Amino acid sequence: MASKEEENLPENKKLARTEKELGNEAYKKKDFATALSHYNAALQHDPTDITFHNNIAAVYFEQKEFQKCIAECEKAVEVGRENRADYKLIAKAFTRIGNAYRKLEDYKSAKTYFEKSLSEHRTPDVKALLSDTEKKIKEQERLAYIDPAKAEEEKEKGNEFFKKGDYSAAVKHYTEAIQRNPEDAKLYSNRAACYTKLAAFDLGLKDCDTCCKLDETFIKGWIRKGKILQVMQKSSEAQTAYQKALEIDPNNAEALEGYRACTMAVHSDPKEVWKKAMNDPEVQQILKDPAMRIILEQMQNDPKAVQEHLKNPQVASKIQKLLESGIIQIY
Repeated sequence: MASKEEENLPENKKLARTEKELGNEAYKKKDFATALSHYNAALQHDPTDITFHNNIAAVYFEQKEFQKCIAECEKAVEVGRENRADYKLIAKAFTRIGNAYRKLEDYKSAKTYFEKSLSEHRTPDVKALLSDTEKKIKEQERLAYIDPAKAEEEKEKGNEFFKKGDYSAAVKHYTEAIQRNPEDAKLYSNRAACYTKLAAFDLGLKDCDTCCKLDETFIKGWIRKGKILQVMQKSSEAQTAYQKALEIDPNNAEALEGYRACTMAVHSDPKEVWKKAMNDPEVQQILKDPAMRIILEQMQNDPKAVQEHLKNPQVASKIQKLLESGIIQIY
């Protein structure tokens, strides 16, 4: 039974709706050729209705004719604007363009059309599509940035600054190298060495973890992780890291020394640690230095002050020695 509104429709619109319904039935059966025929017939009867263009575009999308889908949606928007169509229908056309561009892996164009859709009508689904598309754009840009040759150049620059004791500059170059070649475990190890010198142990530890995950056989990564954990007074965890290193090379001197030191530390008395440290002439010399005593007092009152002092390579070296001896702690 036709409604009163349908009965009052002009004949061309009635014919158009009939064709649309036939098209919908064929579409549900995935008989896209038949559906397209009926939607085009509907459009011939009523070229002012945006819905028919949207339906034709839907068929092209299912047929993976994405360029045709985009063109049809653009016609839909044009017809919709001319005939003051519901903004939700215009938003639907923009969304379908965005989805077509996603299928073509043109994520920047997809982003543009999802934004246009949201400017017409905001829905959670389209917001989610936009968010996911933005992630894909970032990933494309990240992959496009990868260049192992440039990574090697940046690594060499980092090495030069490291040798000069300019660890902050070295970090910048190692970071750039990592962005250029994120699968190279050695780069994370190098940056971890810089973070250790800058007493940014949490960052150094994170890089060591990444390094060891990328290459479980890279012994320097485990040794560096052990050293950082030692400085952080986490002897038991450091011991595990050195154990991993010794599994790779049972005769590695650094790993053996670190493992033994951790074994002692796990069972040691803090007084014994102090006594042993004070027997080291280098530690004695550092503690006698008036400038260092002022710096250590500042560090006690304001732990963040250490970051400023570590910019001086000579001071950084002395603080590192005191940390390794176990008589000062930052964590």
